[in-house]
Amino acid sequence: MSEIDVGGQKEVALECRELHKHLGEGETQVHVLRGVNLKLYRGEVSAIVGPSGCGKSTLLYLLGLLDLQDSGSILIQGEEVPPNNDGEHTRIRGENIGFVFQFHFLLPEFSAAENVMLPMRKLGRLSPKEMKSRAHALLNEVGLGDKTHRLPSQLSGGEQQRVAIARSLANTPGVLLADEPTGNLDVKNSLMVFESLTRLAKEKGQAVLIVTHNPDLAEKCDRILRMQDGQFI
Repeated sequence: MSEIDVGGQKEVALECRELHKHLGEGETQVHVLRGVNLKLYRGEVSAIVGPSGCGKSTLLYLLGLLDLQDSGSILIQGEEVPPNNDGEHTRIRGENIGFVFQFHFLLPEFSAAENVMLPMRKLGRLSPKEMKSRAHALLNEVGLGDKTHRLPSQLSGGEQQRVAIARSLANTPGVLLADEPTGNLDVKNSLMVFESLTRLAKEKGQAVLIVTHNPDLAEKCDRILRMQDGQFI
């Protein structure tokens, strides 16, 4: 069993219990996750570190409802996520989870503000005027208030990743999952992106889980979770 639970009286934003995941078939099948337990708390930034292939990104994708576990359960805000229900997973993900990846995945033909508005459009809760106002406010919070109308091609790599951070916060998710969010950046931009991500998440009381190979960034987090062979150690 692999278990991490050190949050005291903090509010649990996301929890997983006894997660197992296999990849491949037959003789090539690999037991990637081996009964992982984890609680993520609001206002806390956690980093997962470990060697390549130990299950870090697989866990992140399961927690983000982008893939299905073989067994075990995931709870968001104390409610268990129903298994094998793509429609419900899409709804829960849109309302509760934000993502930042190593590559920003911005749409090249859309401005910075329009990219940030995409999750809001999908959720469909705000008027066009409200979405535009929120997008501009979020870009201002990541230091890009003067570049809201620029296309991704007109922004630096660090600026593009900060747009991606603003987009991940668009629907005010309780949980923010980041997979190597600074892996494609130089040292200066890595630090800037990391600080923007963690500062905003703490201000908004979000739970943050970051997968990183960067030990310097991991040391700046509230918790470091070390993974090996599909388990926390």
